[in-house]
Formats: sequence, structure tokens, C-alpha cells
Amino acid sequence: MNCVILAAGYATRLYPLTENFPKPLLKVGEKTIVDWLIDDVDRFGKIERFVVVTNAKFADFFYKWRDDKASGVDALVPSKAPIEVLNDGSTSNETRIGAVKDVLFAIEEANLSGDLLVLAGDNVLDFSLGAFLDYFERVDGDAIMRYYEPDPNKLRKCGVLELGENDLVLSMVEKPQEPKSNWCVPPFYAYRNLTATKLRDALEQGCGYDAPGSLAAWACANEKVYATLMPGKRFDVGDLESYNKISAEYRGFNE
Repeated sequence: MNCVILAAGYATRLYPLTENFPKPLLKVGEKTIVDWLIDDVDRFGKIERFVVVTNAKFADFFYKWRDDKASGVDALVPSKAPIEVLNDGSTSNETRIGAVKDVLFAIEEANLSGDLLVLAGDNVLDFSLGAFLDYFERVDGDAIMRYYEPDPNKLRKCGVLELGENDLVLSMVEKPQEPKSNWCVPPFYAYRNLTATKLRDALEQGCGYDAPGSLAAWACANEKVYATLMPGKRFDVGDLESYNKISAEYRGFNE
């Protein structure tokens, strides 16, 4: 299994903090956001390669981070699996190519094959993704996570599921005006044998390309997808106030 980490956004809601610095490399507690994700997933020995997709504006920051991590600079933990950083060429929020096209870009540029774990690189968790990796190994299809969201306004800003028996997803709609349930999908996805051909077919069939959940929604309509309960909380570093609070209080995750 390979892992693509989406880090090509511009985090405009965090300006001026992220106007000239990438959000995934902000420190939260003792590590950067992306280090928390990689260090967690890497320790289970299931990832062959990490591919971080960024943009032209922030590529140099990620190249330096990659080199420092490989060398253990500033107490960074080198990963067991190699880390590759790809620049998707976009230069602004207005010209970004979109998360789903970034996944396709990573598959083609890094020549990835087989199962693929896709993670948004700007999320802070209070739990490990190890149980999610184990869940993916047990099911006979793709895997996503779900959590209960009571607020209708928040439901309209995320992917919303309809569930059948044994966690099987019946449908998923990204940012629905009329949510059909209270099950939201966080941006962590495990795809079985995701190929460039399959992804191109999805885009040709009308799959959205901006939000990462659009690919999961397409998969739910065309393949077996299972949704396990998210075992903890995901923190949205959305503005300066939330970042300052999380970075001051965060101390890692529980198993």
C-alpha cells in the first residue's frame, strides 16, 4: 500500500499565518501537522511509499522538510518508508487543480499501483489511524470513516453517508443541501487498487475534482465501500484562534 498526502491547498482562512507558509508544516505541539500523520501511519509498516503533493508556491518548504526529516534534523523522525514530494504546478488558490486531480497526478508522476491510502495533510487527530488500516484489510472493498454530526449547517459542508448493513455505504453526497443522514466523512480514504485509468474514468463520468471526498462519493456509487466509526476527534485548524488553541493544548493521540 502507498500513501498520498494532499498538501497543495493555500489555507486562505489562516492568513496571514499561511500566506507565505504551508499549513501542513505548521507546528502543533511538538511536531508539524504532517509529521503527526506520517509518523503515526509509518510505524505500522504497511506503507511502501509516501507521496506528498504540494504546489509551486510551497514546494521549496516541503523539499527542505523532506530532506530534514530524512536526516533527522531538529529531532524529526525519519520514516521507514521513503517520502517523495511532488509539485503540482499551481501557484494560487484560484489556479489550484483540485484534490482529486492531485491524486491522479501523484499516481501518474510517482508510478503508483495497488492499494492507496489518501490523507488530507492539514488534519490534527486525537487518535491513531492504525485501526483504520486494520479495518481496510478486513473488508472486501474501499474503506472510509464516519462520525455523527448533529449540526445541519456542518452537514452541508461535508460528505454525508447513507448506511446499509455491516457498514456498507449505500450512497455518499458531497456538501448536500438536504442531508439524508447525520453521518459525516472525514478526509481519510483507503482505496483498493486505485489506478490512473480508474481515476480518469471517474473524472470523465462527472466525478468532482476539487474536494477529496468527491472521489469517495464516486466510489460509493460504483464500488463496495465500507465506513467504520471514527474512534476519536478531528480538529479543524481553520483560523488563527483555533490554531493557537490547538497548538497550545495538543499533546498527541491515544491508541
